[in-house]
Amino acid sequence: MIKKLKETLLKKFHEADSDMGLDPRSEEVYAVTALYDTPNEILLAADKVAKSDYKKFDVNTPYPVHGLDDAMRLKPTKVGYFSFLFGFIGTCSALLMIGWMSGIDYRSIVGGKPFFSIPPSIPITFELTVLLSGLTTVGVMLFLFNKLPWNNNPLMDTNYMKRVSSDKFGVVIKSDDPKFNKEEVIEFLKSTGGNTIEVVNKFIRREGNTKAPIFETKFIGGLVAIAVVVAGGTYVTLNYVTFLPPFDFMWAQEKVTPQQPSEFFSDGYSVRTPPEGTVMRGYIPYEYKGLPDSMVKYLSNPIALTQENLADGKKQYDTYCSPCHGYFGEGDSRLRGQFPNPPTIHSEKVRNWVDGNIYHVITNGQNVMPSYASQVSREDRWKIIHYIRALQRAKNATDDDIGVTDTTQTNEATGNVTDTTNTGDTTQQQ
Repeated sequence: MIKKLKETLLKKFHEADSDMGLDPRSEEVYAVTALYDTPNEILLAADKVAKSDYKKFDVNTPYPVHGLDDAMRLKPTKVGYFSFLFGFIGTCSALLMIGWMSGIDYRSIVGGKPFFSIPPSIPITFELTVLLSGLTTVGVMLFLFNKLPWNNNPLMDTNYMKRVSSDKFGVVIKSDDPKFNKEEVIEFLKSTGGNTIEVVNKFIRREGNTKAPIFETKFIGGLVAIAVVVAGGTYVTLNYVTFLPPFDFMWAQEKVTPQQPSEFFSDGYSVRTPPEGTVMRGYIPYEYKGLPDSMVKYLSNPIALTQENLADGKKQYDTYCSPCHGYFGEGDSRLRGQFPNPPTIHSEKVRNWVDGNIYHVITNGQNVMPSYASQVSREDRWKIIHYIRALQRAKNATDDDIGVTDTTQTNEATGNVTDTTNTGDTTQQQ
C-alpha cells in the first residue's frame, strides 16, 4: 500500500513538473523573444533595440551585466523619491513623538538635563527613519514598479525563460509596443544577432479578469474561524489557565508588593517598622561609635595572624592608609601638602595601644581623619591592624626579633672574660 501511494505521488509530481500546472495558451501574441550567447552580444542588441524606438521591451540575463542600463536607455528609477519621502516622514515622526513624550506629556528630571534634546533622540530617530525608508523601498519596488506578484506571467515555462535563467542572454519585445509587428520584430531580432527566436502567446485565463481566491467566501470564513479560535484560546489561557495551579507559581507568592495593603495586620500596612534595637542579619553594630578611643577596653582582634591575612592587610593598608601615613607608617604623606600629615604610627603611644584602639580610630575616625567603616569591611580593618603591628615591630625591632643573643661568661680558671655573641650563624670568642 505504501509503495502504491509512493508511485502515485511521484506520478503526480512528474505531471505537475512537466507543465508547471500552467493554463493553456491562446492565439494572442504576448511578445517575441531572442537569445544571445555573450554579454557583448546582449549589449549591442539592447542598444539597437533602444535606437529603433521600441519602448515596450526588456532584457533578461543570468547575472548582472555592467552597462546594460545605459544600452537600454533606462531612465533613473523613481524609487529613491519614495525612499526619501518616507525616510523624512520617519525622521519627523520620531522627533515629534519624542518631543511630545519627553517635553510635554511626561516630563522627567534626569540630572538637570533638558526635557527634550536632539543628541539622545538620534538613535530612535535613526531607527524609525531606516525602518520607514526600507519598508517603503521594498514595497514600492515590488508592488508598484514591478507589479508583483504576477503568478501567471506568459514568459513562464518557456524555453526562453529557462535559458536566460541559466546560461543565455535574451531580449523581449512585447506586443503592446506601438511599433510592434510580429514579422518585422522577428526579422529585426535576427538582424541583431539573435538566435532561437520564439513567439510567446498569452494564457487563456487572465489574472486581471479572474477573481482573486482571497476574496472567496470559504477562504474568508476560514480566516475568521482561525482568528476566533486563536483569540478565544489566548483569552482563556491568559485570564483563567494561568491563575490555576500549578501555573500560578510565579504570581501567587508569599510576599507583598509596594503599595499593596496587608490583610494580616489590623492597620492594613504591609511594610512594618522594625522593632527598636533590630539589626540587619549579618551586621554587627559598633558599640563604641562616637566615643573617644580611651573608652575602648574590651576589643580584641578576632582575625588569626596568618601569612594570607597579613598579605590582605598589606593590600588594604597600601590602598586606604598609605596615601596619608606612608607605605611604612612614618606619616610621610604622598599628598604633597594637600592634606595635613598624620602622626607616625611608630610613636610610643600608638605602639602601646591595644588592637581595639587602632580599630576604633579606623572605624570612628579621629581629628581630621574620617571614618573608613564604609570603605573597609570589618574583617579587613582587623587585617590592617595585623599589618600595622608588623610595621611597628620591623621599625622598632629588638635583638630577640632579629635572632641576636648577648651573654658574658667569666672563666674562673684563667680569669679571662669570654664574650659570646650568637647571631644564629657564627660564635665569636675573645
